[in-house]
Amino acid sequence: MKLRSKYITNRSIFVEGSDMVPILLDLGATPSDLDRLQHVYNNLYSDPTLPFRRSRNGRFCFDFSTSSVRRLEFQPFALSVEEDFKRHDSGQIRIFDEVQDELQLNTAFQALLVFKGMMCHGVTTAQRPRLDYSSDKWVCTLFNLRTVTTPHILGEPALEGVHTDGVDHTMTTYLGSDNMDVEANSAVTYMHDMNEVTGAKYTEIKLQNLRSRVQHRHFLDTLLLVDTENKHSLSPVLPVDETKEATRDMLIFFTRRPVLKTGDGGHISESIDSFRPHSELPMEVPHFLPGKIFGKGEYAASWGVE
Repeated sequence: MKLRSKYITNRSIFVEGSDMVPILLDLGATPSDLDRLQHVYNNLYSDPTLPFRRSRNGRFCFDFSTSSVRRLEFQPFALSVEEDFKRHDSGQIRIFDEVQDELQLNTAFQALLVFKGMMCHGVTTAQRPRLDYSSDKWVCTLFNLRTVTTPHILGEPALEGVHTDGVDHTMTTYLGSDNMDVEANSAVTYMHDMNEVTGAKYTEIKLQNLRSRVQHRHFLDTLLLVDTENKHSLSPVLPVDETKEATRDMLIFFTRRPVLKTGDGGHISESIDSFRPHSELPMEVPHFLPGKIFGKGEYAASWGVE
């Protein structure tokens, strides 16, 4: 709750991995699943539009009426220029390989979902047009990403430059890297005032618009930001040994309210915003709200367990 208070005040927060571990353990993660979480990149496949990236994604629902987080059915994904995302594939409907049980049934991953829901629930933010802010449901699109730099191609976690993610809250969690030169400002995240030019490269940003910078370096280092109030950009993945491949593995959690169903197609995701559960890859875990965490007996009683 101290972290949540800081997030509400500062509109972004960076939590060191060493601080995330006890939080996730208290939220149900097991030590063995924390270890396994560092290796989920083994089954990533090519990205639909970026040659230097390997990816999977999945959609989840934070349902505060049922106090649960559940897996949603497969849907394509899209971001538009209107959402401050300016890239060659802006507005393009993209189809990613789906996240499998090895990730979604991992208790450390589930604890990360619960952590994000607790941090964001009830936080008042600048609102995006055509989203339903009266809903008690949120959609969380999860990306498991590996960015790759080789002697022939530069891996850029944010090829689009300065941007927002078209959501209300963005959370990024570091899983690991190989041959990445953290001492050379590799994969540094810069957060900007909303006046910064969308699409500007991190080398073109104006210092007067720079709010802060962070670098994910250790397992579970986590950044959470109010996406409607912070533009951001990243520097490329730079290798220690330029003759070898360098990699950076992340979990990215995009969370927003549902798209309003107006029937006019005004929001790019209106037709791809289903809240039906996934029939082939079901997953649902308990959630709880800030301010409703009591003693062990009271919390357990609310779920009918000992």
